[in-house]
Amino acid sequence: MEDKLHLAFGIAGNVTSVLLYAAPIFTFKRVIRKRSTEEFSSVPYIFTLLTVLLYFWYGLPIVSYKWENITLVTICGVGILLQSSFILIYFWFASAKGKRMVTLMVVAVIVVVSITVLVSTFVLHDRHHRKLFVGSISLVFSIGMYGAPLVVVKQVVQTKSVEYMPFNLSLFSFLNSSMWGPYGLLGHDPFIAIPNLLGWPLSLFQLVLYFIYRKREIHEEPSDDQADLEKASKKLNSDTTADSISKKILSMTCITV
Repeated sequence: MEDKLHLAFGIAGNVTSVLLYAAPIFTFKRVIRKRSTEEFSSVPYIFTLLTVLLYFWYGLPIVSYKWENITLVTICGVGILLQSSFILIYFWFASAKGKRMVTLMVVAVIVVVSITVLVSTFVLHDRHHRKLFVGSISLVFSIGMYGAPLVVVKQVVQTKSVEYMPFNLSLFSFLNSSMWGPYGLLGHDPFIAIPNLLGWPLSLFQLVLYFIYRKREIHEEPSDDQADLEKASKKLNSDTTADSISKKILSMTCITV
């Protein structure tokens, strides 16, 4: 029964992970349309790329026992492709300062992953120590992945706007941690369970923050009727001004004649 539940949570985790990794699609549609990254941060996408690279390595037979984490490997492969694509798009439309920041962070990702792979392959010669080493590093950065969207919390509080804190990313982070946490517990794997059990409250906090400031935005935004009235008023004022100018010109013309 436990094995069946473990597999079920693994499959459900794959579904929520696809949603999580694909969530930025809506953000990047806007980036491409506006040809600018605006105030969006690249940190969540780079942290996610680092996490899926580490867990992809963790799930392979060289670290884990045979293919016990096959569901983890498959979904991390999808995550690597999606996050790499998003980071490339971000880099393309970022400012010069943004490009430098992305470059430095990607280099750091390559360094961390390379050191992890080399040490676990050539320095550690038994599966237990490999799993402990790779799992510990993956655990730390996985918690960072769930907390990465919090980098915009200060901006959200200051501006009282959630425009640059994507709702989909927070929602699917919450759902994802809700699936992979039990998966790790059922598989007696603390390196999968712990970051997801910690990621759950972090994601929940982001959702609470979103709804608090989203309600304020809705409350402060004028209704469609008010907006239409304002447009009509502006148009009326514009037409009145144009009529008065025309009358003045006509009267000046008559006086001149």
